[in-house]
Amino acid sequence: MKRNAKLPPFAKRAEAAERYEPAPDRGLTDAQAAKRRDERLSNENASVQSKSYARILSDNLLTLFNVINLLLAVAVLAVGAYKNALFIGVVLCNAAIGIFQEIRAKRVVDKLSFLSQSQVTVIRDGEELSLPIDEVVLDDVLAFSNGSQVCADSIVLTGECEVNESFVTGESDAVFKKPGDLLLAGSFVVSGACRARADRVADGNYISRISAGAKYIKKETSQILAGLKRIIKIMSVIILPLGIALFLKEYSVAHDLTRTILGTAAALINMIPQGLMLLTSSALALGVVKLSRERVLVQDLYAIEMLARTDTLCLDKTGTL
Repeated sequence: MKRNAKLPPFAKRAEAAERYEPAPDRGLTDAQAAKRRDERLSNENASVQSKSYARILSDNLLTLFNVINLLLAVAVLAVGAYKNALFIGVVLCNAAIGIFQEIRAKRVVDKLSFLSQSQVTVIRDGEELSLPIDEVVLDDVLAFSNGSQVCADSIVLTGECEVNESFVTGESDAVFKKPGDLLLAGSFVVSGACRARADRVADGNYISRISAGAKYIKKETSQILAGLKRIIKIMSVIILPLGIALFLKEYSVAHDLTRTILGTAAALINMIPQGLMLLTSSALALGVVKLSRERVLVQDLYAIEMLARTDTLCLDKTGTL
């Protein structure tokens, strides 16, 4: 049970499903294909999604630093001192830098798709059908010829061919395939023809696991970010009681609510390291721009720091990290 719990969703369903071994010239019947669809064993898009727009906005806007500044800005605006609320511009600039970079990275990552061909030839009830790749089901018999793209990890049943697996393995040399060999999704047939049985589909494909790894967003381990968060937490603990004490003292002296609020807000704002936050974001954003000129995609601003702390890169002979 523990081993099965670690499998991806498709693999769990495929392990429990009845497997078919259709003849290469007959393929699955319509009833068998319908059963596979009911079992959710079709080649549907099951890739890991990158950060949603809502999460990007919440991660950059709903922070303790922003909340403290927003509360102070609301208090200042409530007494009509609009010019005194210009400090909120620093907060907005800091958030805008992070939002812009993450949305830009999301759009690039979401385009990661190794399966560009939309139609594939499937054998059903002895007939050749041209179907969308997401309608291919587990154990379908697929017909591949010169120029075809393999849409699901498949076992060659009949015929022989050469395939280019460079998108998957990084190897540029064509690989010869014969009956019993595995065709990897994302590879192209460069010569020959064959019929193969779909052995893995959806998130069970080898290429899907590679794509999922590229799209996965790991929690930041930035020491700069951790340090800034620690400073803001300490300041938030200090600001609350100190703000109340300053407010009471100012009001007892001036007996003017507007003056008291402005004086208290001014004192508390100077305690918040707004310039440090903006300077850090600006410096990291500059690093992202420089890396983008070298065709390097940065998914998170603070990844720049982690890259700066890297002293060893491990590469294989194809240049894969």
